[in-house]
Amino acid sequence: MLYAIKIALRYLTANKVQSGLLIAGVAVGVFVFIFMSALIGGLAEYLVQRTVGDIAHVTIEAQSRDPVSLLPVESGTVLLVRQRATTQTNQLRTAAAFLPAIEARPDVIAASQQIVGNGFILKGDITAPVGVTGVETDKVSAIANVKKRLISGSADLTNATVLIGASLADDLGISLGQVVTLRSGAGLERTMVVGGIFKFGLDALDKRTAFVSLAAARTLFDSPQGVSRIELKLTDLNQSDDVARQIAADTGLKATPWTTGNAQLLDGLRAQASSGNLIKAFALVTIIIGVSSSLLLSTYRRRPEIGIMRAMGASRFFVVLVFVIQGALVGLVGGLVGAGLGYLALSPFPVPELAPPGGLPVDVRLGAYNLAIILTLVGAVVASILPARAAVRVDPVSVIGQ
Repeated sequence: MLYAIKIALRYLTANKVQSGLLIAGVAVGVFVFIFMSALIGGLAEYLVQRTVGDIAHVTIEAQSRDPVSLLPVESGTVLLVRQRATTQTNQLRTAAAFLPAIEARPDVIAASQQIVGNGFILKGDITAPVGVTGVETDKVSAIANVKKRLISGSADLTNATVLIGASLADDLGISLGQVVTLRSGAGLERTMVVGGIFKFGLDALDKRTAFVSLAAARTLFDSPQGVSRIELKLTDLNQSDDVARQIAADTGLKATPWTTGNAQLLDGLRAQASSGNLIKAFALVTIIIGVSSSLLLSTYRRRPEIGIMRAMGASRFFVVLVFVIQGALVGLVGGLVGAGLGYLALSPFPVPELAPPGGLPVDVRLGAYNLAIILTLVGAVVASILPARAAVRVDPVSVIGQ
């Protein structure tokens, strides 16, 4: 084995320029593999963070209780027709009973009780429709990070303050500290002071959402008991489907994961991942072709030496081992160099969570360095099999005299 390694090293170092170019080619292929892994993974993380970062991973609501109508039909029978309620909001009347168990789950980061409803915000003679979300005062940023998105004011809610979006404030000509009136769909009104203005960059939030305290929402929507929903943030948003099923089974409530309303995003991410895997596969094929062609050329040039080894009693396995070791060394060195260069090139990029809008969301943590080195090593060994088979077919008698 040691002798085979010595011969393989001798063959590689005999032509340093050729071996250097071969290793450089392998390193470039590994670099492309790592860069694509970091880019595709980082882009997926960036899109998910921008899309899912400020929404609930699981939403818990009461099971819908649609009204039932009895319609007479022929032969004196009665047909039960279930009609979907369009205006009634089902309340979670017993949230306090199961909330501690949900908050104690290790996969739940935060749980936010909310009362939601539609209404209007009035400033003088100007009226704009708005979706009102009542939240616990100490959990304003538990789901949507309102505090991070504030452009003025404070996220500390009181029973007399309201947080509104920047687009809504511009439309109504509202500034921080001004007094506005919130009116619910039922006609109940409450005077509030604008305590903060936020900007998420999403029209649905910046133009149509107002946050108030849970107590203020109870008064506004005449809801002295229960809540409209409970929103959860998870440690791993990819587990939202499983967590939702478990909570629904344990509580009998309706638990909806974020994936239910984001099917198009998930399809896009899967298509993006498939494209990235295809590009990485091409990079690996390029490595295999390069190593194989180089070792085939080496086999042709060293036919006399191979013939001498065979004439001196070297076995076919020994000759094969020499070329396999050459391929493995090229793959290992090229893989390590490419992985090192990839890490150094990707390190200056900010992680997707901190990437600025319009920036390149490359995630150095998702470079798949170990996988790249292992696949390159295996690919180089596979690439050396064809040259090795060509080497063992060399006839000692016919090549020694050349």
